[in-house]
Amino acid sequence: MRIVRIGLAAAATVGALAVAVAPASAAVATAPAHTVAGAQAATPNPNTVKAAAFNQARSILAGAGAASAAKTHPVHGKSDVPVGYGTSLLAEARDEFRHDDRNLPADKKKSDMSKTHYDAIHKAAGVMGIDQW
Repeated sequence: MRIVRIGLAAAATVGALAVAVAPASAAVATAPAHTVAGAQAATPNPNTVKAAAFNQARSILAGAGAASAAKTHPVHGKSDVPVGYGTSLLAEARDEFRHDDRNLPADKKKSDMSKTHYDAIHKAAGVMGIDQW
């Protein structure tokens, strides 16, 4: 009799556990992806960037005060360059601007840099057609 009671108690415990875990597992497995209103799908970067666009972006960033961009040699003798040249140019300028602007008050910054620097980075990225860097 005692064995039957222990067996029934164990079965009830396992059953209760299965019922409690099943809905949570099912919710994770079947939850549909949701779309955020106003969100844009990220478009992949191009494989190459036109040399003229790279040089223009370099000038924009150098004009905004990025010493790393000013030190970068302009592209010549080629019609285009790998997109990595452009993403590196943007990332270096971004890191430099964030370092230079680290002591600005939070209300004067956007993405951890001055709004002027932020605008220059995004203008340069737009010229090259780069969305992610």
